[in-house]
Amino acid sequence: MSDPTPAGAPYPRQWEADVLLRDGRAAHLRPITPADAEKIADFQSSLSPESIYFRYFTLRGDLTPKELEQLTTVDHDRRVALVLTLGPQIIGVGRYEATSATEAEIALTVRDNHQARGVGSILLEHLAAAGRERGLRTFVGTVLSENSRMLDVFADAGFEAQQQVDDGMVSVSIDLEPTEQSLRVMEAREHRAEAVSIKQLLSPQSVVLVGVSVREGTFGHTLLRNILDAGFTGELSVVHPSAESIAGVKAYPSVRDVPGSIDLAIVAVPAERVLDVARACSEKDARAIVVISSGFAEAGEEGRELQRQLVQVARGRGMRVVGPNCLGIINTAGEVQLNASLAPVMPPRGRIGFFSQSGALGIALLETVRRRGLGVSTFVGAGNRADVSGNDVLQYWEEDPDTDVILLYLESIGNPRKFTRLARRISRHTPIVAMKTGGSMQARPLGHAVRRSSLPPAALEALFTQSGVIQTETLNHLFDVSQVLSFQPLPQGSTVAIVGNSDALGTLAADAAQARGLEVLDQSVSLGASATAEDFDGALAGLLDDPAVDSILAIFVPPLSTAGEGAVEAIAHAGARLVKPVVATVVGVGPDGASSVELLMRRDEAGVPMEGSVPAFFSVEEAVRAIAAVTNYSTWRNEPAGLMPE
Repeated sequence: MSDPTPAGAPYPRQWEADVLLRDGRAAHLRPITPADAEKIADFQSSLSPESIYFRYFTLRGDLTPKELEQLTTVDHDRRVALVLTLGPQIIGVGRYEATSATEAEIALTVRDNHQARGVGSILLEHLAAAGRERGLRTFVGTVLSENSRMLDVFADAGFEAQQQVDDGMVSVSIDLEPTEQSLRVMEAREHRAEAVSIKQLLSPQSVVLVGVSVREGTFGHTLLRNILDAGFTGELSVVHPSAESIAGVKAYPSVRDVPGSIDLAIVAVPAERVLDVARACSEKDARAIVVISSGFAEAGEEGRELQRQLVQVARGRGMRVVGPNCLGIINTAGEVQLNASLAPVMPPRGRIGFFSQSGALGIALLETVRRRGLGVSTFVGAGNRADVSGNDVLQYWEEDPDTDVILLYLESIGNPRKFTRLARRISRHTPIVAMKTGGSMQARPLGHAVRRSSLPPAALEALFTQSGVIQTETLNHLFDVSQVLSFQPLPQGSTVAIVGNSDALGTLAADAAQARGLEVLDQSVSLGASATAEDFDGALAGLLDDPAVDSILAIFVPPLSTAGEGAVEAIAHAGARLVKPVVATVVGVGPDGASSVELLMRRDEAGVPMEGSVPAFFSVEEAVRAIAAVTNYSTWRNEPAGLMPE
């Protein structure tokens, strides 16, 4: 858009914003321009007689050319107007006109078929911010008493407000200074909208796959096979210029030819064709698109411009975008069963929400999830993160009843302040385990478009600590901690008891625990090399009942004992009680798993590991490191919330 040139302040491009409506649809907010005259005329003619009466206090016809000029020509200072657009339409207009140096009269109007979608609240929120920027302190307005929706917008905004009623008219005065309540209202509105948009993305009822080839081994064919193998429960269509069907799925020549509505489009065509596909999806009113294709911002300046246009097309019609250059999305819920990703096998159903920016590494991470006996509720591989980010997905997982643990593999943090705010809130009830790469001087993660976080490592570590995020040192550490959080309760203190049949390993474990800041129980139990299953069972039962013990590390070395499976079963029985966290080191069992590790697992009827399983580690150092991380998190969670740091 070229900058308009009415007298007054320059066009305030900083007031432009992409926002989400209450139902999760994306919309664009910007200052009005004289070029909007035709759209304002259309907006006015769409209003019902009731809406016109509420706005003008009388019934009236179309706007005259002079009125349109007056309404669309503002100075962005004393006269300000913002429009909210969805596709080509203006769906809401908010404006103020200053009546003094510190006060302005405000008016809000919302297109009838978009009322009750949060449009008025968004306009008021952004007008207030613009007014404060221009030195205003108060908004005033007059509302008909029967216009309950608009009165609710003012009352629910959280600002300090006063109302006076006189002969059916309500005079409203709003103090523009943000209050604790107004900030909570804004955060709650943002949370609801972002959570809804991600829920719709991850739970589609209809999916179209664009870019499918009849040849096996191509990205498109792999995606189709993965969706079919996972058993997607909704309607699936594919787009191919000539095939009637592929792998038994009905094919259509173009997106526009697909009958009915489209909730989600998976796009795997060359980068230069993606914009056309996105436009076709927007015409079908698709909710979201997942762009697997590469060749965007990670490929240079030309690709960066292509990516910008992709987001512009999607936001113009309210679509969310995952990617481009991404792995895809997964939802293991029985009512969805969607593997719209390049991962060849959908991970087991579980209660971990997993976000990864990396594509190829994401496949390896999902395989590690399966191998570790963990399960996933939903997965988002975001790639270039042009639109949907880790912050968006956090908003969804915060209230997702199927997610108990959140894993983040991050190559950058785009908005550290928002991440901190969200993480502090979510970590109070749902643990977040993160691994952040990028300690090198590489400006961008290799093969990705997003820059590394500008925060130095020490500042990033402080950010995680203040937010209650469990920062892990390696990928193995990420999954070690996840196993403890997924299967065992949180410790209520920092005292760990060590019980086992190897004095040498017990000493190593104690040294590692003290180095990690844990207290080691003085009466930690050495059972000796000839310990029996009954010895393990009795010792563990005593430690579970001991109020001085907060967590337990059980060490079992099979060659030193004839206890065999009985000792492992005793450890499994202790962990299944879920009194306090129990972890185990079973020496001689490799990281790929073996029968002893399997004995420590509790599985449901579907064979999925359950709460009460005992995480098994190859070394005592790994076990202690995981216990220490979970203990530090539990300590943080039990502390008073405190204030958000500036």
